[in-house]
Amino acid sequence: MPDMTSFSVRGPDLAFSLKTFGAAMLALLIALWIDLPRPYWAMATVYITSQPLAGATASKAFYRVLGTLAGAAASVAIVPNFVNAPELLCLVVALWTGACLYVSLLHRTPRSYLFMLAGYTLALIGFPAVTDPGSIFDVAVARSQEITLGIVCATLVSTIVFPRSAAPAVAAKVDNWLRDARRLSRDVLLGQGGTWDDRARRLGLAAEALEIDTLATHLAFDRLADHNAVRGLRALRLHMQLLLPLLGSVHDRLAALEGHIAPQLAELLQRLARWIVDETHHREPAAQLRGAIAALQPSLHAESSWEQIVTASLLIRLRELVDISDDCRTLSVAIAADQDTSDVPLALRTEEGIAPARHRDHALALWSAAGVVVAILVCCAFWIATGWTDGASAPMMAAVACSFFAAQDDPAPSIVRFAAWSLVAIVIDAVYLFAIIPAISDVEMLIASLAPAFLLFGILIARPRTTPIGMALGANGATLLALQSTYAADFQSYANSAIAFMVGMIAAVVLTRLVRSARAEWIAQRLLRSSWETLALTAERRGHHDRAAFVGLMLDRLGLLAQRFASIPEDDRRTLDNLGQIRVGLNIIDLRRARHSLTAATLAAIDAMLDRLAAACRVQPARPMAPALLASIDAALARTLDEPKAQAQEDALIGLVGIRMGLFPAAPAYPAGEADLRSLVA
Repeated sequence: MPDMTSFSVRGPDLAFSLKTFGAAMLALLIALWIDLPRPYWAMATVYITSQPLAGATASKAFYRVLGTLAGAAASVAIVPNFVNAPELLCLVVALWTGACLYVSLLHRTPRSYLFMLAGYTLALIGFPAVTDPGSIFDVAVARSQEITLGIVCATLVSTIVFPRSAAPAVAAKVDNWLRDARRLSRDVLLGQGGTWDDRARRLGLAAEALEIDTLATHLAFDRLADHNAVRGLRALRLHMQLLLPLLGSVHDRLAALEGHIAPQLAELLQRLARWIVDETHHREPAAQLRGAIAALQPSLHAESSWEQIVTASLLIRLRELVDISDDCRTLSVAIAADQDTSDVPLALRTEEGIAPARHRDHALALWSAAGVVVAILVCCAFWIATGWTDGASAPMMAAVACSFFAAQDDPAPSIVRFAAWSLVAIVIDAVYLFAIIPAISDVEMLIASLAPAFLLFGILIARPRTTPIGMALGANGATLLALQSTYAADFQSYANSAIAFMVGMIAAVVLTRLVRSARAEWIAQRLLRSSWETLALTAERRGHHDRAAFVGLMLDRLGLLAQRFASIPEDDRRTLDNLGQIRVGLNIIDLRRARHSLTAATLAAIDAMLDRLAAACRVQPARPMAPALLASIDAALARTLDEPKAQAQEDALIGLVGIRMGLFPAAPAYPAGEADLRSLVA
């Protein structure tokens, strides 16, 4: 049987390329027909905006329009007022671009494209217009029209001609994620979740959850996606976020009870392991499992042993595992049936609707913004000092190159590759301009001659591994080709523009290496330090806090750390792959919720422990944690065990046990019944 894999991969890629080329030609022809001054901008915009998934194209197009309008408005306001002071104008343009890039890097969503584009659009419109500032309004309006035309053509073709919705891709990823998570859950329940492979699977699931989250952001712009499915996937992702740290907690408690698990508990774990991977309709109802868990719950008191306390904590986590797993199944069924999930009964509903939290590194964003400011100013100084007529392209391309790759740890290698493929585009365009196009006399032949090269560029864009190459060739190829209604190519002018283009790229590479490049290890350490600071803040706050928002923020950082896993020290890897920081933070939140219903003496003990914990997190990564913190946790445990049996006591015990096991995994068992523990906070 012939292998159809290569065809199935190339088919959608070729379809995307044909659609993109068709949209680009449509935009070019309309721009020529209505006599726009730079019709090639409309063609280039199609290659910049088009994405294989319709929702992604629509979201990028929407923010590109807004960013272009903001940059065009800024050029009209700034250039005429500063054109007589070139140095000051360059400084204002550089600062505007840097400020917009700073905001863009903090957002880390599709919306960030708006701010980045608003930044370098001022340079693209403003610098070429300094010799004729009176035309700035017409130039800004024309560019806005050309960009909007390209976006409209790209969006229309993407959504009408063989559209590819993002929803099936998201649904498939979610199904695979849930299947892998169930298998991991079964292994954890059977005591097999502690190997390096299992920990790698847990880390991989955390990274995949972030990929799903990023892909799902395009669903809001996907006209083909069902609204019920979009709402259901949002609720499902919140449950998925809570599942991973919960599995880590279950694993730690089972490890602490190794050799001391009662037969009834062992039987319950077997039942749960079978139930969690059972995909049939005849599986045991979740309510029966909740009843079995409740029947084994021990009654705790001041003389309870550490094993009894850990067993009680384990059973509570098992009940949460049943709730979340059952909710995930219920939501999946509702989504498949196109049912409104707001009407679906769920065990965990209270935290739905919380926006996903994202990590923001203000210092790194400011550093990147400073890099683009310096690059623009250096190129402007060279342009002004040499009096080079075509030198405006240098600061323009420096602004574009430094902005495009600013989110990377070390943008310089990517800028080098972008510059290299842009040089290839320059050579290809030269062949077209001075060897092929002069022999063409009609538009049909022009389109036919452009097709081989631009169809290849489209296929490269469609494949994730070659997307940067395709973008450099497609966008720069269309821009530098500068097609107009009449042939007016001049080799000297083309060569000057190409040299200025490459000068801007080289300046961006050199200045990025000097000013902005950072090692992945340094970025990883900043992420780890930020997570410890978040734990300190969580411990210091005395009010309520959203568990889902905390998990979202920590998992976002976890995904960023997973990309730099090789650069993380071995000790920190252990904390990372068992989600230790996330679990400790969740236990802190549980504890803070419960403390309001406890007696004053217990409240004082817990507050003293939280203050000590916050101080310890602020000086991390000092390892191991101070023994005084362990004593403080045990003192709070002793006080909590004296509390009347109620939900508040249960929640407080879960939190304290989780914090103790998360921060002191190798500590001796809690010394039950020792009177001097209470004296520590008396």
